[in-house]
Amino acid sequence: MQLRHLALTSRAVAGEPGRRAKTTLLADCLRVLGPAEAPSAVALLSGESHRLRTGIGPASLRDLPPPAAAPSLGVRETELALERIAAVHGAGAQAERRRLLGELFERATDVEQAFLRAVLVGELRQGALDAVVADAVAQAAGVPAAAVRRALMFRGSARAVASAALTGGRPALDAFRLEVGRPVRPMLAASAPDVGSALDRIGRAALEWKLDGIRVQVHRNGRDVAVFTRSLDDITARVPEVAEAALALPLDAAVLDGEAIALGADGRPRPFQDTSARTASRRDPDRLRAEVPLNAFFFDLLHRDGEDLVDRPGRERWSALAESVPADLRVARSGATDREQALAFFRDTLALGHEGVLAKDPAAPYAAGRRGAGWIKVKPRHTLDLVVLAAEWGSGRRRGFLSNLHLGARAAGEPGLGPWVMLGKTFKGLTDETLARQTTELLAREVERDAHTVRVRPELVVEIAFDGVQRSPRYPAGLALRFARVIRYRPDKSAAEADTVATVREIAAAEGL
Repeated sequence: MQLRHLALTSRAVAGEPGRRAKTTLLADCLRVLGPAEAPSAVALLSGESHRLRTGIGPASLRDLPPPAAAPSLGVRETELALERIAAVHGAGAQAERRRLLGELFERATDVEQAFLRAVLVGELRQGALDAVVADAVAQAAGVPAAAVRRALMFRGSARAVASAALTGGRPALDAFRLEVGRPVRPMLAASAPDVGSALDRIGRAALEWKLDGIRVQVHRNGRDVAVFTRSLDDITARVPEVAEAALALPLDAAVLDGEAIALGADGRPRPFQDTSARTASRRDPDRLRAEVPLNAFFFDLLHRDGEDLVDRPGRERWSALAESVPADLRVARSGATDREQALAFFRDTLALGHEGVLAKDPAAPYAAGRRGAGWIKVKPRHTLDLVVLAAEWGSGRRRGFLSNLHLGARAAGEPGLGPWVMLGKTFKGLTDETLARQTTELLAREVERDAHTVRVRPELVVEIAFDGVQRSPRYPAGLALRFARVIRYRPDKSAAEADTVATVREIAAAEGL
């Protein structure tokens, strides 16, 4: 079937607010595609194709061929084209990827090109992420949604699970089991604004340090160890300390969930950027560990010596973890019995330099790949009032709206930086109403534009929440906001009342930058 059908379905899903209606649209599309092409559609819709690591970013998507007049691309054909691009490595790789990308785009119509751009940069913001796609697969295959989600937990690949469901039904899904050596989708945490709210939702909870490191899932089978990231990438060769920690445990087979983090000589966390750069680097790991040593801390145990623990309550998994992993390799946990104790643990955790706490339900099983009510994260929230300097045109459901905001602080006299200093971008936290209103307001302040970005007079103040500050050579002050998202526009404030770079530097200093 033509890619155009899938692209139009994606557009319809983006415009549909209800989850049930989204699921039905996708399920109908998968039925029409059938078992031969539906798995490819699932890979594209769920974002799995973006995880192919094609090496294609926003800059590569400029100056591509104009849209084709008539559709000719098939769904499976498109997935294979992306796989070919991802497979290109070595000398001349960039030019070859560019050539293959051009060939693909010159055959794509306008709606197909818009769909492909969103898929390639991971901005298919239509609400059709893994959870909705999983429900659509279940509906199309006539199997329970819980069976699809469980298979996804163990297999990781939405494409593989869709293929099994559509060709083999429930028996094929039930055949998926936890396998030591194959990564499991990690359990995720919901958010709460404060510890009290988290306790209201869970009740009697265990509290843990929330480390600002890299999520790692460690599989050990005898003397073989594999380390996977949250996105299921194998980084074993880059983190020898983590593998060594697993090999030192009195176990023959295990699947551990935890964090890898760089600590300073005083035992406090180094900036997240240090950990991130270390785990992303492919340089000589022995040299890297001398420069930025990593520490492994584990908080869950999913398998131990032939016994799967994923369906056990948290308290049983944690007990097994305590029996198998020494305290210096475990994340600190408190069984706070009241709010006062919970708040004290939260304050102590922050004083040690950690990111926040996780409140966990001791009765909850390991709900892999889901952001359920069993785990709730609580972090202190920073906010700044910043000025919009520019905005980029959106794609997918945001096509036609100015979406990605360029955020600036007042330089306030810092030499060589004035008058406005960009600190990053964000498209998060924007409702449809806000998108429409800000597009009108920003276009009224336009000073220049190119094909992708509209630059505006620095007049609109927006309140931004963010998780912290990181070093960044991309921006003039050498700093950027982490996980910035819009809270609201502040029409009551003028640009002269926006926060300054000095304030951002104070936050950075408090975080050890």
